[in-house]
Parts: sequence; structure tokens; C-alpha cells
Amino acid sequence: MADFYDEPERAWDEYDWERFLQQQDSKTERYMELFEKYIDDPNRDQIIAQEMGWTHLLDQPAEEAEEIEFEPDFEVEDEGEEETQEVFESHPLYQSAFSLTVWIDQLFDEVPSVASSPLGVKLASHVAVASAKLAAALSDHETEEIGMTIAYLKRALRAISTAVEAATQMSNEGSLKARQFEELYERLFQVRDSIIVMMGDLRAEWRRRYGS
Repeated sequence: MADFYDEPERAWDEYDWERFLQQQDSKTERYMELFEKYIDDPNRDQIIAQEMGWTHLLDQPAEEAEEIEFEPDFEVEDEGEEETQEVFESHPLYQSAFSLTVWIDQLFDEVPSVASSPLGVKLASHVAVASAKLAAALSDHETEEIGMTIAYLKRALRAISTAVEAATQMSNEGSLKARQFEELYERLFQVRDSIIVMMGDLRAEWRRRYGS
């Protein structure tokens, strides 16, 4: 599978970015598998570099290659990092998602047994993933990379949808009171619907700019 960032320069749409992010996910998973497999091997870093195809690292002297850190092949500029962070943290959608994570923590304080249950872990972890994907999307949504923003929003939407499934199962099995479930459901759908609206707006903007 060819790397998408090796293609001629053009405006990537959401599907290009989705495939690119999938590539990065696969590389990250592969790296973690190798790291766990060779964690105690004295030649761990060189073995990982060989397996990952990082030939440029294999040519380095051993002392320079002792600490190989995995990094995505796609470089993101870090200029204005603090300003970017303020942008996504002040966005209403991110604030809704973040307040949801805080609310879930408070819910688990009320129902400790839910916090340690598989469904509770599934709920909390996917809401956290959604928040992380929204941070990635909203930190760049004012730039030219509309496709990347939509791709991250799609990932946030999938995570929230999984959280909705977990919440529904928790309600069905009676681990949440009706009042707790209703508020949880309302908060989840507030985030979900806002993501859908933003995706629609950005797709319309893409069509306006690029005509497809």
C-alpha cells in the first residue's frame, strides 16, 4: 500500500486523510507489538528499526540509535502550539465533550460498581477517545486541511456512537438509574449531534472550494 504523502501535492479530501490515518494506526500498532515482543532484548531498538523499515536508523552508530522513538511519518508544524491549544479548548464542541468526561467521572463516584465494569470502561474510554479526536480536529479546523478535520470528526463520531451503545447496554441491564441514564444519553447526543452538524458544514465548504 503506497504512502499517501508520497503522492503529488493536491488538496486531500476526508477519504484521503482517513486512509492516511489508518496507515498511521497500523504503524503504531506494529511498533507497539514489536516493542512488547523485544522489550528485554539488548538489541531491541535495532531490531525494531529493521522490522519497521527504518533503514536510515540502521546506518547510525549504536550509541546514536540507542533511543529510537516512534514518530508518525507525517510532520505537523508546532508553530503557535499554545495558541492552537487555546483554540480547541475554547470551542463549544470540545467543551461539551470535556464536560461529559468530567460528568462521567462524577457518575462513577455515585455508582462505583459501574466504573470497574466492562461497559463502564467502554463508556469512559470511548468518550475520552472522542475528546482526543475532537482536539485534533478543532486545533486545525481553521486551516486549509478541511479533509483532515472531517476525518478526525468521523473518528470522534465513531467513538461517541460506541459510547452510546455502552450506555444503552448499561441501562438495559439496570446498572444505571433512569435519571442517570437520561442525563447521560442527553449529553452523549449533544456531542454526537454537534459533530454531525460540523461535518455537514465542512463538507459543504469543501464542495464550495473544490466543487466535488
